[in-house]
Amino acid sequence: MSRATVIALVISFAAVSSAATALIINFRDTGKPALTEEQRAPREKFFGTDKALPPTKDGQEKRPRW
Repeated sequence: MSRATVIALVISFAAVSSAATALIINFRDTGKPALTEEQRAPREKFFGTDKALPPTKDGQEKRPRW
């Protein structure tokens, strides 16, 4: 095979695989939440909520060992 044929095959393979990946990702995104309320409540209880941490007062709280 010539160099141009190999380059054309590689480019076409990349385009087809990119299109397939985009279709698969868009197909999975159905708009429903990933977790139900029953699943999310114990998870938030164990790991904590998405609330922001309080600001640090008087500089750095933990110093590095070095």
